[in-house]
Amino acid sequence: MRLTDYTDYTLRVLMFCAMHPERSVTIAELAESHAVSKNHLMKIVNDLARQGLLQTTRGRGGGLRLLKPASDIRIGDVVRQTETDFRLVECFDANHNSCTLTAHCQLKQVFRTALQSYFAELDKVTLADIAPAVPESLRLDSRRVRIVPMSDITRSVSIELPPKKKPPAKQAVSVKALRRTPRAGA
Repeated sequence: MRLTDYTDYTLRVLMFCAMHPERSVTIAELAESHAVSKNHLMKIVNDLARQGLLQTTRGRGGGLRLLKPASDIRIGDVVRQTETDFRLVECFDANHNSCTLTAHCQLKQVFRTALQSYFAELDKVTLADIAPAVPESLRLDSRRVRIVPMSDITRSVSIELPPKKKPPAKQAVSVKALRRTPRAGA
């Protein structure tokens, strides 16, 4: 399962706003920060405003801010609102299911349980958990974007990597000595 770019950028907009709660963020600033077109971001911002997650202010000195505290915005809810298709397999859609195994297949239930577990994990995480506030020492007075050093991020994340595969054992190669036989007439 892969999230759409739309959901990815929606989460980035929310995270950026959560990291800068002391000020309004502009579309231009977001576009520059994430290398995305302003038009694309405007669609995302409008959707977030309609959902009651962002407050937008037009004109000079305008911008956008979180309408709710970051700790009240669950990542699972955001993903549910922005993704359009959670049919992991054909049989999730009864109207378009042509699988002949449906009546006896248990795989559908496995995928349904996995999807529920996926959202259960996302629902445990809030925007505040993934977008730590930028320390006062790193904030800028201007509206430019500033990179936060990894050492200033206090939330630890553990990543479990798959075990390394052992290289195949080298096989001994035997080289037979070729005996040269003199050519006739040489």
